[in-house]
Amino acid sequence: MRLSADIAAVVTGGASGLGKATVEKLRAEGVKVAIFDRDEERGKATAVELGATYCKVDVTSEESVDSGFAAARAANGQERILVNCAGIGSAMKTASRSKETGAIKHFPLDIFNLTIQINLVGTFRCVAKSAAGMLSLAPLAEGERGAIVMTASVAAEDGQVGQAAYSASKGGVVGMTLPIARDLCNEGIRINTILPGTFETPLMLAASEKVREGLAASVPFPKRLGRPEEYASLALEMLKNPYFNGEDVRLDGAIRMGLR
Repeated sequence: MRLSADIAAVVTGGASGLGKATVEKLRAEGVKVAIFDRDEERGKATAVELGATYCKVDVTSEESVDSGFAAARAANGQERILVNCAGIGSAMKTASRSKETGAIKHFPLDIFNLTIQINLVGTFRCVAKSAAGMLSLAPLAEGERGAIVMTASVAAEDGQVGQAAYSASKGGVVGMTLPIARDLCNEGIRINTILPGTFETPLMLAASEKVREGLAASVPFPKRLGRPEEYASLALEMLKNPYFNGEDVRLDGAIRMGLR
């Protein structure tokens, strides 16, 4: 797809981190972008900074997502691009024993469900509704109507201790990539998924310098955390390249996550 001012895009989780970097690169190409994010203050500030449209959206809510798409389309027109970056992390063993007291506890099922609802169901909700909108568009060159990028994680394949919920949610994103591509192939809509490794996201930057240095040292090459603009670069290649479809691609400096 040729990116230009004639194209509209929606980026979920677009107020910070990987999403914001993607919004920035899309805007540099002239694309009209709507940011979906729960953080209203940061979302509005990012929209002003990058010349985008902000829509307060909670991807776990059907009504919120519908309202977000309605507002985005009223401002920019029907999107041909969707990039899904909204997500949360969660970490706790499935069941564990306290070293101090011996008390036994298990992973809270409400947190497990929330992780699935945001990372997996929320992603699918936005994909399904965006794809339905794309069907109303006339095809571009080679019959293309739209392109979608989803975000999983290397944890989908290398889940560590405490990542059962997170890995399940991201593994689900990987698992639905090819079926969605097949569902939409006759309508000229492509979909691909990026599996980022350890990146400089707000969550990671909140960790101690010692933790960040340890993670960076574990990356084979380059020995550093990934940069959000590197994620955005791959996302744009997936959008631009018409033969890129139904793929899940690791972006991780060749890291393979260990037990912990």
